[in-house]
Amino acid sequence: MKLWDKGAPADAMMEAFTVGNDREMDVRLARWDVVGSIAHAEMLASVGIISSDERNALINELQLLLEDIDNNGFVIESDVEDVHSQVEHHLTQRLGDVGKKIHTGRSRNDQILVDMKLWLRHELRTIRSSTLDTASMLLDKAEQHRNVLLPGYTHYQVAMPSSFGLWFGGHAEALIEDIAVLDMAIDAANANPLGSAAGYGSSFPLDRDMTTRALNFGRMHVTSTFAQMSRGRTEKLAAIAIAQVASTLARFASDVVLYMSQNFGFITLPEKYTTGSSIMPHKKNPDLFEVLRARCNRLQSLPTEIAFVLTNLPSGYHRDLQFVKDRIIPAIDEVGVCLQILQHVGPHITPVNDILSDPRYFYAFSVDRVHDLVIQGLPFRDAYRAVAESIANGTFEGKPSAASDHTGHIGSIGNPGLEVLRQRLGEKRR
Repeated sequence: MKLWDKGAPADAMMEAFTVGNDREMDVRLARWDVVGSIAHAEMLASVGIISSDERNALINELQLLLEDIDNNGFVIESDVEDVHSQVEHHLTQRLGDVGKKIHTGRSRNDQILVDMKLWLRHELRTIRSSTLDTASMLLDKAEQHRNVLLPGYTHYQVAMPSSFGLWFGGHAEALIEDIAVLDMAIDAANANPLGSAAGYGSSFPLDRDMTTRALNFGRMHVTSTFAQMSRGRTEKLAAIAIAQVASTLARFASDVVLYMSQNFGFITLPEKYTTGSSIMPHKKNPDLFEVLRARCNRLQSLPTEIAFVLTNLPSGYHRDLQFVKDRIIPAIDEVGVCLQILQHVGPHITPVNDILSDPRYFYAFSVDRVHDLVIQGLPFRDAYRAVAESIANGTFEGKPSAASDHTGHIGSIGNPGLEVLRQRLGEKRR
């Protein structure tokens, strides 16, 4: 069944090539297609295009279908082109001519726009919540190990003392900052395109304000042309948000892989979260975090992939846009799984104590020695040169310090600002 079928048979190879995996992707959109159809039917009755009896019949059947989708899933039959066709076919089978009236005043173009925006808004809000949960877990770890020191690096060279409070807290703060990007994407999805039809509006007296309220959209896409142009644009902004979260997770995963190696030995994981080698019995590989890094790095290519699909498309609808849908839907699933796995394993990351007592980190305390000389009254540049000379001639007498010795500004070892981050996280949850 094809809503555009005018009686002439379509070439089978052409049909298979153009439909692609639309049916598989559209199953995910089924409940939102029904939700949009309920709002549309309510509106058609309110403006007198269908009768109240027809409205009641349509909405009753759509609500039953929605309940069935939520309980049992949805199937798009092999001879049906997409979710829109399947829902209309269902209504026509159940209600006859009344079912055929559901498409009045709309196009598959604005149907897929509504479906994708409703689905993306819901899924991105879920990702947002999971991102905050992950940040909260990292803050818990930061508070638990806030005074455990580890070396800080610049240029892959030992630099200055850091702490696990700063390390966990820094990645938590990154995720909290990522919420702004997610909110941008959610806002892009929170606009009503219904009524834009094929991209140029409708001659029917549609009440677009009513469907905006019914679907709880924050606003309406005013011009039907921009509503159509938001196809792909909305998904690209969602991809940017996904990529931003993925970037933060990938960087954390890369740290974990590095810190678990024997050459560093900063953290440990329970053996059940590692894998072994087929020939080296001593191996405890951090495969989980390598896979997390790879998955997240792959997600960072998504905005570019979508951008290339959209490149040089003129305004209006184009079939190219179909190939945005089958990228963004799996990507939403992927970032969700990545967040869940980090929430699952992250609490079991265990810092190693007394790392900085190892002589290889001796010079990490050179800045502490500079600080001591400055406190004694020596100008900073002279103190710096004095310490540099002592390092060069082998007389440097730096000594390990504790986190409690670093009582400086907020964001430093002794004052990582975790309380401020916890407050910001709480504000983002409101």
